[in-house]
Amino acid sequence: MELLAATLASLALGTPALAQGTAFMSTPLETASSLSAADIQSVSPALGRYAKEDVADGLWQRPQLSRRDRSLVTVAILIARNQTLDLLHYINLALDSGVTPRELSETITHLAFYAGWPNAMTAIAVTKDIFTQRKIGPDQLPAASPQLMPLNEQAEATRVASVQRLLGTAAPGLDQYTTDPLFKDVWLRPDLSPRDRSLVTITSLMANGQVAQLAGHLNRALDNGLTQEQAGEVVTQIAFYAGWPNAFSAGPVVAEVFKGRSN
Repeated sequence: MELLAATLASLALGTPALAQGTAFMSTPLETASSLSAADIQSVSPALGRYAKEDVADGLWQRPQLSRRDRSLVTVAILIARNQTLDLLHYINLALDSGVTPRELSETITHLAFYAGWPNAMTAIAVTKDIFTQRKIGPDQLPAASPQLMPLNEQAEATRVASVQRLLGTAAPGLDQYTTDPLFKDVWLRPDLSPRDRSLVTITSLMANGQVAQLAGHLNRALDNGLTQEQAGEVVTQIAFYAGWPNAFSAGPVVAEVFKGRSN
């Protein structure tokens, strides 16, 4: 917590808060970590070079994902993997790149179901200090029980049938909670669009190497408006922030989904 507090203080002193909703598309990323370039180079000059050349000046300048989407994906990766050192840095970047406090709040809520309750609570511990620093109050957060979006009855019937085929009667509690609250409440909350909800879901699955669920959720993401180019770029972001093995585990599943949709 002392490290988080120190990092927050340095950000507050050294980086002026930009208007939420300002999306940098071509502005260079100043740093790829909460650590300074000097700190990284003091241990690994090579890693410092890769962080500058390949991550900040390379990956983050690619046009296949907007700065807003790329920062949202990166935050989802860090939450899914419970990696808190850089989470403060990238949450600030996300807010500066157009992710709203409501969307960030909903992302954490959503990932409690896809990456686990403890990971979400850790993310809250980091985010609450950022919200305090930025004077983000309750009026900028989603309601606990908002008016939900309409349920697609046909898609829900297909999902229920799929779960029943997978589980049978083995885990009735899982079946119950998957229906409500997950798909009849969480997925229908209005403050994160279906497209973005799918985006953070497939990101979480890829980041943790959970590819068994990926095809179904990727198809849902594409149905919800994510493009194939954007989905493919998520795999590239995964490589740097969750490791090449996880990216190469996800890549063939993504390719197969794309192939199936082109037939």
